[in-house]
Formats: sequence, structure tokens, C-alpha cells
Amino acid sequence: MRVLLVEDDGLLGDGLQTGLSQAGFTVDWVREGRLALHALLSETFDAAIIDLGLPDGDGTEVIRAYRDRGGTVPVLVLTARGDIGNKLTLLDGGADDYLVKPADIREVAARLRVLLRRDEGRRVPVLRYGDIEVDPTAYAVRVGDQSVDLTQSEFKILHALIRSPGTVLSRERLEEVVYGWDGEVDSNAIQVHLHNVRRKIGADVIRTIRGVGYVIGRQEGHG
Repeated sequence: MRVLLVEDDGLLGDGLQTGLSQAGFTVDWVREGRLALHALLSETFDAAIIDLGLPDGDGTEVIRAYRDRGGTVPVLVLTARGDIGNKLTLLDGGADDYLVKPADIREVAARLRVLLRRDEGRRVPVLRYGDIEVDPTAYAVRVGDQSVDLTQSEFKILHALIRSPGTVLSRERLEEVVYGWDGEVDSNAIQVHLHNVRRKIGADVIRTIRGVGYVIGRQEGHG
């Protein structure tokens, strides 16, 4: 799952990005509130972790501005302010959960998984296309009555495509989904993962739109 991390402390941010990546999350990291708001409004994330003390303002302002624009991505706040009044202000202001610093990376990952399960509960948890089923919560894929084992990267690619059938995703967009903004990517890595996904779920499910990207189902605007 793709997570936006908003944290200006370099040491803490690096630790969170590394730890959460090892736990299976794709983590994009920004250090300023204005960049965080732009990212949340222009990119697709499954959750956000937001620090309150940012160099260009307070994280609560980012959350409030995002919610005012209709944003629904679950937000986990990391804060050094542990008093009950501040916690209530956070929750009333649009945060879904909070942790007081210093936070154990295992608890951060667990809280994120809870938020993702809760958010999936508000939506259809299992995504389907034809006889393919993708369960984002369980990280499970089935084709017909057969379970299919995908690697973490393969699952992220299939999930990104099947959640938006008919939408063409470029190679660069899939690289962001799998590796985040700052990940070092071999030039043919996405093609290799796509080859493996096709081999496991069916060669004709994911179509290549030459020079544009990849799509499941009919393209938007085409009959």
C-alpha cells in the first residue's frame, strides 16, 4: 500500500521510510506542509502519516485543508503533544488516529494496517475483474477457484491496475506505485514484473498501449 510520510526530521523520516518499506508499504516522503497537501490532492495514496511540527506550518492545517477539499485518505498523526486536549483537537480536526513520539515502527505499521482495514470496510474490499479477485487487505489474489502467489511488487502493480479498470497507467506511474518517488529502479523492472503477473493470471488480462502504458479492461472513452 502506498503511504505519504510528512516529516521534517531527517533521521526520523529515514527510519520510518526504511522500516515501513520493510513492512511492505511503498513510502513517499515530503518534509513540508505545502508539498504534502499538493501530493495528497494530486496523487493516489492509501494512507498518510503527518507530523505536526512542520517548517512551514502545523500539520493540523494540512489535514484541515485536505479534508476541506474532500480528501478521504486515512491520516495517522505523529505528535510529541500527548495531552488529551490536543488529541481531541486532532481527531475533531480530521485525523483518524495518532501516536505520540517516539513511536515504535511496529506499532506505526500496525496502526496503518488498522486504518487501511477500516477504510476498506467503507469501500468494496475485494476488487474483481472477470474471474480475477484481488483482496487488498489480505494481500491475496485468486483466479477462478485458484489462489495465485504474487510477489509484493507484482501485487502492487496488479492492485493499481485493477482498482482503475479502463485507465491507462504509464510505466513511470507504476514505478511510483511500487518503489515510491525516490526508489532506484532498473529500466526494465516494471516490464519484468508485468511479465510475471501476466504469466500467473493470464497473458491477455493486462494490455500494453504502445507508447502510453498498461491497462486492464477497455480504455476510458472507448466503447
